[in-house]
Amino acid sequence: MNVSRRDFIRTASAAAVATAVGAAAPVETLKPGLNAYSFNKLLNDAIRQRGPGITLDGVLEFAAKNKFAAFDPTGYFFPGYPKVPADSYVDGLKKHAADLGIALSGTGVRNNFTTADKDVRAQGVAHIKEWVEVAARLGVPVIRVFADTQMRAENWQSVSGGASRKDVLDWISAALRECADRGKKFKVKIGVQNHGDFLATAEQHLELIKAVGSEWCGPIVDTGYFKTPDPYVDIAMVAPHAVNWQVKQSVFGEESEIPTDLIKLLKIVRKSGYKGFLPIETLSPQGKPYDPFTVVPAFLAQLREAIAKTA
Repeated sequence: MNVSRRDFIRTASAAAVATAVGAAAPVETLKPGLNAYSFNKLLNDAIRQRGPGITLDGVLEFAAKNKFAAFDPTGYFFPGYPKVPADSYVDGLKKHAADLGIALSGTGVRNNFTTADKDVRAQGVAHIKEWVEVAARLGVPVIRVFADTQMRAENWQSVSGGASRKDVLDWISAALRECADRGKKFKVKIGVQNHGDFLATAEQHLELIKAVGSEWCGPIVDTGYFKTPDPYVDIAMVAPHAVNWQVKQSVFGEESEIPTDLIKLLKIVRKSGYKGFLPIETLSPQGKPYDPFTVVPAFLAQLREAIAKTA
């Protein structure tokens, strides 16, 4: 085949460019985040003035020091919670994060939609609606809410007064639908977290999301609260629908000594097509020493390694 010198140079140059482009590292779409609850005790110490503790701004600086991509400032730790914080405080936290180069990936509130008390459910809806606006001002895409009973020594059967599961599902889905309507208005998704009570399995989690029937309401996958023989199966079922995550040290609960297989988890996440932040939340098991300043960086290193190995 006859090839002119000019054509040969042109073809070789194009091949070199294509090789260089093909060799470029792909952009990583999964990035580690930090959930403020990892510092639960210290944050509450500061709020209740029972010691030096730490503030949300302090945890934000810790996140920057450890090169987290994002931070989730849980609503419980804002000054005056459950009251809505002052705009000046919200704006200040948002600016602090921007100055440190950290995204704010979400926030969360407390609510109880499983109770038979209609007033309590209505108060929960009003509370979430108010905090949707806080989330919008913060610039976060998701606000985390509960479909499980957040009361010690209680569960959905006891607080519902013996109502059927279908009735309770109707209560929760109606409340969440109303919250999702407010979320749509402010472009903030309602993220429903499984917490091992009313939502103990993937089927139950997805059944509720389907019952709500809004694109502004989706599941947050808490990897430590599916109460089934193989939580990885449940995680894989919900993962394609996830609007956010909470990555725990064990998929079998905070008291378990069996660590999360992060490689297995990251393969599930990647297969699901999820792209975005993976906030970690380390917990303090009862009766055991816990120092977030050492536990969090260690778990972060493990997550980073799993992200890299599954890229």
